[in-house]
Amino acid sequence: MPMHSWGPQDLSAHRRAPQLPQAPAETGTVVEETETGWTGAVVGLDHVHGVRSVRLEDRRGAVRTFPLGPGFLIDGEPVELIAPQPRTVRAAPRRTASGSFAVTGQRARAARASRIWVEGTHDAELVEKVWGDDLRAEGIVVEPLHGADDLRGAVAEFQPAPHRRLGVLLDHLVPGSKETRIAQEVMSQPGARGNVLILGHPYVDVWQAVKPERVGLEEWPRIPRGTDIKVGTLRALGLPHSSQRDIAHGWKQILGRVRSYVDLEPTLLGRVEELIDFVTV
Repeated sequence: MPMHSWGPQDLSAHRRAPQLPQAPAETGTVVEETETGWTGAVVGLDHVHGVRSVRLEDRRGAVRTFPLGPGFLIDGEPVELIAPQPRTVRAAPRRTASGSFAVTGQRARAARASRIWVEGTHDAELVEKVWGDDLRAEGIVVEPLHGADDLRGAVAEFQPAPHRRLGVLLDHLVPGSKETRIAQEVMSQPGARGNVLILGHPYVDVWQAVKPERVGLEEWPRIPRGTDIKVGTLRALGLPHSSQRDIAHGWKQILGRVRSYVDLEPTLLGRVEELIDFVTV
């Protein structure tokens, strides 16, 4: 007769229950509780005295609560009901002041040969505040002209070409204005067509491209001919206006009210966007 050992043995393998698949108790999941036969949709979870429970609502609207764990069926298959993992809420993509999507971690691109010129320092500061992120991402430098009178000579010196495009933003570019005549002369120069784009807004000064309600006005004041528009504007706003320092301080206050593209007039927005597209081709 073969000898059998009846001493201590590990019987855990025989006692171990089969592993049940785990199912999160997501709202709306239809579950059957096996002991009572109660069937209902998950409508919520409770946490009472350290015990996590699930609330099941049947088709008549009655609700019963059962402890989470084994003892449930989903589609006839036994499961261990567990609490669902917290959902991760994705942060909305950040937008730049110009309204474009910001690229996280992007470094400024090396400057292109192409340029955007604007009439003065205030124009450049406004463009930088709203489009600065976009311009750095594209490697575009904005330079102030300090007046458009010598634009023709400046363009000739720049020597625009297909790889070296030039976009120019002028104030008061309206029919019959000095700026319109200058633009026409520039575009007649050799090499300008296709490589130079001159656009502008209808305002005498870029200050007026800021929506007037941002500075507490219904509309920008009409400054009589012969009066410096910046001086007249600051006077109308009740701000100091007797010196260049006053003008610089007044502009800083106006610029400080600009938060993003929504604070600028569409007649400026479209022109700047078009210039950026032109020099980044």
